[in-house]
Amino acid sequence: MKVLIVTQYFHPENFRVNDLAEWLAERGHEVTVLTGIPNYPSGRYFSGYGLFQRRIETWNRISVVRVPQIPRGGGGVLRLALNYLSFAFMASLYGLYRLSGKHDVIFVHEPSPVTVGIPAIAMHKRSGAPIFFWVLDLWPESVAAAGDVRAPWVLGLLARLTRWIYGHCEKVLVASRAFIPRVGAMGVAEDRIVYFPNWAEDIFQPSAVIEPPVPLSRGFRVMFAGNIGVAQDFPAILEAAERLKDYPDIHWIVLGDGRMGEWVRQEVVRRGIGNTVHLLGSYPPEQMPRFFAHADVMLVSLKRSPIFALTIPGKIQSYLACGRPVVAMLDGEGARVVRESGAGLACPAEDAGGLAEAVLALANMPQDRREEMGRKGRHYFEANFSRDMLFRSLETWMAETVKEKER
Repeated sequence: MKVLIVTQYFHPENFRVNDLAEWLAERGHEVTVLTGIPNYPSGRYFSGYGLFQRRIETWNRISVVRVPQIPRGGGGVLRLALNYLSFAFMASLYGLYRLSGKHDVIFVHEPSPVTVGIPAIAMHKRSGAPIFFWVLDLWPESVAAAGDVRAPWVLGLLARLTRWIYGHCEKVLVASRAFIPRVGAMGVAEDRIVYFPNWAEDIFQPSAVIEPPVPLSRGFRVMFAGNIGVAQDFPAILEAAERLKDYPDIHWIVLGDGRMGEWVRQEVVRRGIGNTVHLLGSYPPEQMPRFFAHADVMLVSLKRSPIFALTIPGKIQSYLACGRPVVAMLDGEGARVVRESGAGLACPAEDAGGLAEAVLALANMPQDRREEMGRKGRHYFEANFSRDMLFRSLETWMAETVKEKER
């Protein structure tokens, strides 16, 4: 098949769509990616990329076409809006100009924003190729939950835009079963909604304990890996760390960066918890298993919100795949997976006291019991989030849809 992937984020940005694109290319499909100039999460164009640099390239047998977009900068509301809209506009124009339009299927990767569907529809109008739209973030609910946009007329406009985009899709794939009623409420028929959860790349495996890329503090290590943003509720994480600062052997290791990164750095100093909270910055994904192997427990968190309660954060799959125990401060689907798998302990979202208690309980737990949690998590991952199982299912859905269109 000739597959066009439309995504605002692609390699060297760290998103799972990279893994999917590689797998499809390895299976012999002709894969083209329509994407933007990489600038996530720093908000600046990556070194070696720009308006006149590496706009068209081949990466692992994948044709990558990059369109101009306003970088996200510091992540403020206006700058993000410009980033989203500039990509949607330029990808629509540039895609029609640069791409032949001879595609069998269009796959849309939507971690946010939903506007990534606009250029996909433009390409659909030209080629007639069916659209598979992978919903990782529900709009407009997630926008309202983040608190960046509150005006009812804006949220209403985003709801109409979302309904219009979904209406042009052959299949709407949802990363959480809890998304299904919300997508259905947007007018999508039940037979067009398909459960397609996140997975973890093959690099995420139970790993031998080899030296991490940088030295880590000795003691009980609580490790967080990923975006440091508003949704992850770092105020509550830091409060929990502050509550446990009299336990000097409990260390909080943070891998990643994001729009809240500088605030977190300042808060660590202000709270006087620099001896137990360690901000190590971002590292390539292939180095993550080496870090994870040295963690006693992996941390996942989300703010309290009805929309976040429907979400399974993608890092949960990575943690489970590596066979590490998990401590979760979140509600709903994510907490259910942690509890159902037996992989760790969960407390409600925004419950700093509950998080502190859970971490202390895990620290006082015999190591063999924590290791058993990790093994249970790995078994659950293999049964529910296996990469090859999910990819083969998607390939089958695409092939069947293409055949039906050809009849």
